Amino acid sequence: MKQVRPKKNLGQHFLVDLDIARRIADTVDACPDIPVLEIGPGMGVLTQYLVMKPREVKAVEIDRESVQYLHATFPQLHDSIIGEDFLEMDLSTLFEGRPFVLTGNYPYDISSQIFFKMLDNKDRIPCCTGMIQREVALRMAAQPGNKTYGILSVLMQAWYDVEYLFTVEPSVFNPPPKVQSAVIRMTRNDISDLGCSWPLMKRIVKTVFGQRRKMLRVSLRQLFPTPPPAGFFEQPVMTRRPEQLSIHEFIDLTNQIEPYLP
Repeated sequence: MKQVRPKKNLGQHFLVDLDIARRIADTVDACPDIPVLEIGPGMGVLTQYLVMKPREVKAVEIDRESVQYLHATFPQLHDSIIGEDFLEMDLSTLFEGRPFVLTGNYPYDISSQIFFKMLDNKDRIPCCTGMIQREVALRMAAQPGNKTYGILSVLMQAWYDVEYLFTVEPSVFNPPPKVQSAVIRMTRNDISDLGCSWPLMKRIVKTVFGQRRKMLRVSLRQLFPTPPPAGFFEQPVMTRRPEQLSIHEFIDLTNQIEPYLP
């Protein structure tokens, strides 16, 4: 069967380095004995190593041409190639509700959306690995005080331990992207309850990092329908900027704010 043509509108950059593909496939071994869901397999360069592992593998691919290629190349996956948009899938019914590993060479333009969906399904995804844009990987693994520390850093690290594994150069793709890539691994931590309202914490994090150069006492005011008690914005924490706060401090901030919101 003829090769699949990379499509610009789908953000397709096919990995052609087999050694890197094998190394990415091996990252799922950190969570053994559970199924694997690969996102965007394209022509199956990563898939060929995943199917060699003693576990169930499914692949979700939105590109019809790639789906046809995968069916022809991996007949053993005939019933496990899902021709859908991952962002629209109901993950609760996948693998009969069992936990699974998420992996793939993720499309750069929707990688953040993929990880936010993973967060919504964190109790069924104990491990996520794969390749993304290096800039996004650095943000996800960043620590407080780092200029790359932001929304993804806080929200992902609240529930997952994030590891930056290695950098991948553009030359190993067809077509080569204009940026470097990186392989990461995220493993669920042992936290089952943050001790605050998770929806409110997400709202606060997105609000303050939307104005990351401003002190919290400025950026947080827009959250309050009516002014909080006198002295609320005079607390020492309110003179800090969002990249200076740890995850635990964001949790404390969320609990301070919640009583004053409807």
